[in-house]
Amino acid sequence: MKRILITGGAGFLGSFLCEKLLSEGNDVICVDNFYTGQKANIAHLMSNPYFEIIRHDVCFPLYVEVDEIYNLACPASPIHYQFDPVQTTKTSVHGGINMLGLAKRVKAKILQASTSEVYGDPLVHPQVESYWGNVNPTGLRSCYDEGKRCAETLFFDYHRQHKLRIKVARIFNTYGPRMHLRDGRVVSNFIVQALRDEDITVYGEGNQTRSFCYVDDLIDGFIRLMNTPDDITGPVNLGNPSEFTILELAQKVIALTGSRSKIVNKPLPPDDPVQRQPDITLAKSKLNWQPKVPLEEGLKKTIEYFRQVI
Repeated sequence: MKRILITGGAGFLGSFLCEKLLSEGNDVICVDNFYTGQKANIAHLMSNPYFEIIRHDVCFPLYVEVDEIYNLACPASPIHYQFDPVQTTKTSVHGGINMLGLAKRVKAKILQASTSEVYGDPLVHPQVESYWGNVNPTGLRSCYDEGKRCAETLFFDYHRQHKLRIKVARIFNTYGPRMHLRDGRVVSNFIVQALRDEDITVYGEGNQTRSFCYVDDLIDGFIRLMNTPDDITGPVNLGNPSEFTILELAQKVIALTGSRSKIVNKPLPPDDPVQRQPDITLAKSKLNWQPKVPLEEGLKKTIEYFRQVI
């Protein structure tokens, strides 16, 4: 039985990771300050004697004894991370330093949940891990993009300087049940608008592309990466390489919900990436991982969840 700490454990991804690691017979500590995490996501786990919750902000040091750390703490949707951009950067940087310090003290292995946003508005397509990115350092999204880029720097410097065992996963668009109802992300936005028969908001002409990975596939990728030999540090892209335009996604959601919604176009927000698609060659070769859930199947499960919530 491993003792595993998950920061951001009450969030969308964190709650599924808690659930999976508990099912595999581990002792799990969930840490969350509930800024975007929700108790409802983990309420069903509270009766498990090997599950523990600590309300804590990772911007402050934490003292626990663990074998592994999954550092997921950080608001991930533009609405939430732009609400308090200074705190967003501090969560990635100060939070990263505190978790790396903890890992160093207790000699734990640590995984950083990084993001495809480190590539910015990419000039290379699809995005490979060796690409350094095209990021605006002073824009509205910079608090998240540059915070995550700095966190990656810290992880690799701790690895080189202190021989820390690190893993860095770059997460591409992920969706599924337990997404926040008002997180402003495209899948949840479209589903909520469709279920309410409201206009579906598409920015620009809807020709920008995204690649959508179902949450179960991503969690499997996390655990596979954590369990690789110490010489595999990443960064490793985790996402679904099937590419769809935003307009195609809107049309799929309308069809699957049977909605009477109409698609309306609004101006593109600043620094919105035109293309986003992971090259997962490294994940396939090093983790023996690739997504299994097709978009339509994952959307049906996500729509059912939102039907119950709404």
